[in-house]
Amino acid sequence: MGYAFKTMKSPVGDLKLVASEKGLAAILWPNDDPKRVRLAPLTEDQRHPVLKETERQLGEYFNGARKKFDLPLDFAGTAFQKSIWKALLKIPYGQTRSYGELAKQLGNAKAMRAVGAANGRNPISIVAPCHRVIGASGKLTGFAGGLQAKAFLLQLERA
Repeated sequence: MGYAFKTMKSPVGDLKLVASEKGLAAILWPNDDPKRVRLAPLTEDQRHPVLKETERQLGEYFNGARKKFDLPLDFAGTAFQKSIWKALLKIPYGQTRSYGELAKQLGNAKAMRAVGAANGRNPISIVAPCHRVIGASGKLTGFAGGLQAKAFLLQLERA
């Protein structure tokens, strides 16, 4: 299966939007580790309907006019990873959760590290809001887009 992509400018850098025929498959960061999300082959397509709609909705989000995304999603990962990524979708705009809280929500309070690892491999950043997951102390922890981008997104949602 092939994937279409387009690049969009954003306040957190150029984002590479990736879609399959089923839906949005990834939002990749400017300096993203190529091993973090493996989708291939990629073909540029400026007119792909899911990519155009994703760009429109992200634009609204960055302008403060959108708090919830309405896009078809095509997560590629293990069943456990997908359960974490779906749990991310339930974190309300402007709120945060710790890795431990997510682990408890999924029924295994001791799975904090596994939750953290799955969170770090979330292919659909921003839309599946992994930036809303923080350390138990409230400290910002790892983020594929960098801690500065994570802080920006959290501040945007607090405004």
